[in-house]
Amino acid sequence: MLEHAKRKTSELQQRMRDEKIGFAVFTDESSIAYLAGFWGYLGIEFGRPTLLVVHADGPPTVITPLMESEMVAEMTWVEDIRVWEDIGQRTWGRALAETLGDKPREVWIEKNSIPAIVRNYLDETYPGVPLKDISSLLGEMRMIKTDFEIGVMTEAGQIAAAMMAAAHESLSEGALEYESAIAVIEAGSRKAAGFLTDTGWDRFVSPMIHNLQILQSGAETSMVHRRAGVRAYRKFDPVYFCFCNMAQFKQYKLGFDRMFHIGDVTDQARDVQEAAIAAQQAAIAAIRPGITAEDVAAAANEIYRERGYETGYRTGRSIGVAYLEAPELKEGDKTVLKPGMTFAVDGGISVDGVTAGRIGDSIVVTATGSDYITDYPRQILLSKH
Repeated sequence: MLEHAKRKTSELQQRMRDEKIGFAVFTDESSIAYLAGFWGYLGIEFGRPTLLVVHADGPPTVITPLMESEMVAEMTWVEDIRVWEDIGQRTWGRALAETLGDKPREVWIEKNSIPAIVRNYLDETYPGVPLKDISSLLGEMRMIKTDFEIGVMTEAGQIAAAMMAAAHESLSEGALEYESAIAVIEAGSRKAAGFLTDTGWDRFVSPMIHNLQILQSGAETSMVHRRAGVRAYRKFDPVYFCFCNMAQFKQYKLGFDRMFHIGDVTDQARDVQEAAIAAQQAAIAAIRPGITAEDVAAAANEIYRERGYETGYRTGRSIGVAYLEAPELKEGDKTVLKPGMTFAVDGGISVDGVTAGRIGDSIVVTATGSDYITDYPRQILLSKH
């Protein structure tokens, strides 16, 4: 992992030299993980920034809270680690100013994700200094996955499959939604643990599956991002599992969704689900190098129209170290697909207050089409009990 991160940083530095960019300040957790090989467990929302400064012509610098610095030093390949404290003069702002110097010509940042606390500091400390966006330069690198990255995502796919099998096994009339969520977390954590060791860099990777399970059942299946509650399943209930904020491994995140039905399926629910599956499969069949992202979406939208449905959903999104990456499979996105791109590809229909049809898989674009990263039957799925 660290060697891969080091190579990617070197590639970014060359791109920065080509573009005459002196340095860039990265604050997004996914970018820091991609380039420096580590991530924190608190996050910027606590007002405790961790920053990575990449210099085009010199070694990068990590700025991190003192209390996390020991772990960070063990997790990253970066040697220049500067710490800051909650009290006194050793602030993160001072550490950043020492790294950037007194009069930078310009400061490159991730404009759409930089925390306000850091943006405000830069505005106040360097008035009149242009803040330019480095996001697209790094984003272009992240679009195409290496064999190493696809290997990690393949392991994440196996973890996700174990989670989905546990979700399926948990379903029966009278069972409770939150019990399904617990089953998913346990199965995924156990599968992830099997890919890890307790030595070296691996020992800092937690196998624990986390985040709230997206789960809807019954008439509330149309609500899309409802979380698991204490509702008991009833016969004919549709039950929807989305793992988009849970199926991940070593910071690489997948999209994976399935719909199940308790005991049997009504005619309406069957029609809706079959339409969603057909739309997703049409999109995946369209994926190949040279086609545009919006063309993939158009293939799915044509199925919706043929089946008499309308949808406001995008057909998919790029996946990687962030929950949302570019490009997106939707009308207006003219990005040309290339081998090594990875996407979550969805089929989705909501009939408000009644039912829904949904399915989602992660794929990698190949030289001739695409391969699945996630796998579970793509058909009408009934509970096993």
